[in-house]
Amino acid sequence: MPADPSFAPAPLLDEAAPAVAAAHRPAYRAVKSHVLAQIQAGVWKEGDAIPGEEALAREFGLSRMTVNRALRELSDEQVLTRVQGSGTYVSQQKVRATLVELRNIADEVAARGHVHRSELQRLERVRASEALARQFGVAPRQPLFHSVVVHLENELPIQVEDRHVLPELAPEYLTLDFRSQTPNAYLMRVAPLQQVEFEIEAVKPAREVAELLHMGADEYCLVLHRRTRSRDRVASVASMWHPASRYRFTGSF
Repeated sequence: MPADPSFAPAPLLDEAAPAVAAAHRPAYRAVKSHVLAQIQAGVWKEGDAIPGEEALAREFGLSRMTVNRALRELSDEQVLTRVQGSGTYVSQQKVRATLVELRNIADEVAARGHVHRSELQRLERVRASEALARQFGVAPRQPLFHSVVVHLENELPIQVEDRHVLPELAPEYLTLDFRSQTPNAYLMRVAPLQQVEFEIEAVKPAREVAELLHMGADEYCLVLHRRTRSRDRVASVASMWHPASRYRFTGSF
């Protein structure tokens, strides 16, 4: 049978092709590759200052303009942070949180080898607004417990947790010290998880939230809205605010 032309093998690459490609590679990419290699090898760590444009230009025999483009692109990709009048630094890598498994944020932080601490901002009894009443499936103005907690990782705030809780499922909520345990840890113990619903959106935070997270006026938050059920009741409705520049959500199945 004649050969099917659709299955014809691709021509082999010319052995000289890699050398030709390297010769035509833009010079600024060599600088980018060098910087990335130093970071990946652990030579330059998070927060470290890297050599300046002039030093890198001398090292690679390039113009400062070429080096500037490489560093600018790495800054746009959030690999580097450039501080006017100070220098260029290795950016802090974004914190990753899984959406597949509902984990206590203190455990997430500990798993990264870091130190978790929380600051309680508010702990009170409130009346359900119409919106909250719909979320919980209760009558408006029914009592709910409300807490606002800031979670810190190595003393850097990474989450503002704004949570409402159904008192019938967590009667001791207002008596607890959420500096020593998280609301999630307590609720997982007293209200075994039955179902979780969540959504994520990017939002500019209110000034109070931005201040608690040490964010600039033009920065956005990634907000995880989560509703959990236990014993066929809605146990908790929470919004977790995270600085988008320092946080990402991940997951796999």
